[in-house]
Amino acid sequence: MHTQNCHKNGYDFNALCNSLPSLLGFVKKRPDGKDTIDFSDPIALKTLNQALLKHHYQVAMWDLPAGFLCPPVPGRADYLHHLHDLVCKDTALDINQRKVRVMDVGTGASLIYPILGNALFKWQFLASDIDTQSVKLAKQLAQLNNLPIKVVQQKQPSHYFEGVIKAQDTLVATMCNPPFHDSEQSANAGSERKWQNLTGKKSSQLNFGGRSNELWCKGGELAFIRNMILESSHFAEQVIWFTSLVSKKENERPLKAFLRKAGAVEVEIVAMNQGHKISRFIAWSFMDKPQRTQALLRVLG
Repeated sequence: MHTQNCHKNGYDFNALCNSLPSLLGFVKKRPDGKDTIDFSDPIALKTLNQALLKHHYQVAMWDLPAGFLCPPVPGRADYLHHLHDLVCKDTALDINQRKVRVMDVGTGASLIYPILGNALFKWQFLASDIDTQSVKLAKQLAQLNNLPIKVVQQKQPSHYFEGVIKAQDTLVATMCNPPFHDSEQSANAGSERKWQNLTGKKSSQLNFGGRSNELWCKGGELAFIRNMILESSHFAEQVIWFTSLVSKKENERPLKAFLRKAGAVEVEIVAMNQGHKISRFIAWSFMDKPQRTQALLRVLG
């Protein structure tokens, strides 16, 4: 994991249980004697997230109803740490402040990126989602924790930025965890494989959590990000860095080629290693480095 990620050495279950005693009921011993939880149990996963958020990020109120995607906090924090590094390359100024605004496209009911980004770097967030219930729940989390996060409904499901980024807005970055699968059947099959890997047996449930818009879209991840790239060019002067997670390594090359055709001046693939999992996000800007530095200077005053 990123060297600044507080989760890089694993879970300290004693400390987490001290912060959230209810986690203790889910902790058990592995064959090697180390503490763990049942990662196939959605309630145990949610309780672990609550403990992590309370212990490491001082987030007292966080909850997630059944059926919504429950995000792994360490991996989500890793994306933010690497995004912070990317933005810092363009200036020596302090970007750990509330003048920095970042957009989370498809924030979900968990509101996880804005919550972590504010705790880590004091960033303000503009968070959007097409799902009405997710927007309602995310707004509640922002209000309960008194966080500088504006949650809005994206009323045009085929759009990413239009209708959300206003003419007067300047954003340092956008981020997104796109739907991975290209169909509901593919999403269910992926969840079944994950369940069998964790438990060694077949599942009677459809998935690990996640609404349809969180799990799949026509054309899958590649089509989703290509469409995002097309729309991002219309906001080239308002956003310094656009970014999105890319789950499939084989999508890197076609996305980079598509970005060149779209007129992106700079493109980066940022690798992230999280234990046995290797992930990445793609970042692009329609500004060259001097333009990005000047834009940051205007944002930071």
